[in-house]
Amino acid sequence: MATVTIRDVARKAGVGIGTVSRVLNDSPLVSEDTRLKVLAAIKDLDFSPSTVARRLSRGRAMAVAVIAPFFTRRSYVERLQGIEHVLSASGYDLILYNVETVARRDECLRSVPRVERLDGLLILSLSPTLDETQRLNDLGVPTVLIDTSSDSLSYVCIDDVNGAQQAVRHLIELGHTRIAYIGEYLDDNPFRFQPLVDRHKGYRLALDQAEIPFRTEYHRQGKYGWIEARRMAHELLALPEPPTAIFAYSDTLAFGVLEAAQQAGIRVPDDLSIIGFDDVEIAQYFQLTTVRQPLYESGARGAEMLLAQLQGVEQESYQKIVLPTELVVRATTAQPAKSKTSGGPIEKKIFADMANKDRISI
Repeated sequence: MATVTIRDVARKAGVGIGTVSRVLNDSPLVSEDTRLKVLAAIKDLDFSPSTVARRLSRGRAMAVAVIAPFFTRRSYVERLQGIEHVLSASGYDLILYNVETVARRDECLRSVPRVERLDGLLILSLSPTLDETQRLNDLGVPTVLIDTSSDSLSYVCIDDVNGAQQAVRHLIELGHTRIAYIGEYLDDNPFRFQPLVDRHKGYRLALDQAEIPFRTEYHRQGKYGWIEARRMAHELLALPEPPTAIFAYSDTLAFGVLEAAQQAGIRVPDDLSIIGFDDVEIAQYFQLTTVRQPLYESGARGAEMLLAQLQGVEQESYQKIVLPTELVVRATTAQPAKSKTSGGPIEKKIFADMANKDRISI
């Protein structure tokens, strides 16, 4: 069977090859009647245009680079799913750069936009410095930030301060005053993750607004991860006056707190309330009360914003989108109890079948 070409489509539609090309590239210079005739010819002939040819006709690489830290973490995976869905539907390839060291971060922000053949750039969670931002603007590569912000680049982020305040206010409204916070190191933040600062700020603001004193022994910092969070939770639970509630920087850290409570024979939520942040997919399985941020949507919105730039949509200035958070109340928060007995139902159910928890990817 002979291969159908763009010339065959043009002949059947009674138009020139250039007109077919303009229809394929969604050009506004084609009338609606002509566009419908060409589309009908494409359908009748079962014509599939060469991706390479379309890229050449557009003068574009049809590729977008995404620079993301630790992209195996669940929250990044969900954002990447949103990005990939939008880009693939628009015919763009996604080139992914994983950043796990500061040196790799610096290298990617410096070299990727300059040496790669790409049409646009998405940067997840990594806040460019002023010099890096200026370099990106000088190169003229359309760039959108996701999960961070900038004064001179378009971005999609969430209000982490308000999200953390929602979490802590929920605990306060339940009657808790001894509320601890578990997070990553604030002073050792080489990737310049803004949520690290903002969620702790929201925690402190909520306490201040309720006139609850901040207690330094209730603030625990460590490396990111379930095991480290479990260790920090054990330290909190061993205090002479342990907290009755713990707010964790992320759902992953909250899962570590849940396991620590189970190991210590502390009932959740009867004797200890736990709340996380993100609402990753597995949080529902753990019945974790958490703050939902629109992970998939933020990735999709960032990709849509970048596509609008690539398509030449006029904008008055840099676009700045701040998406809302939502408190999701499940089974790990309740009013504080005055006494403790071992064997809470939530953690027993969750950890009964977790002889090898490291197999679960969070």
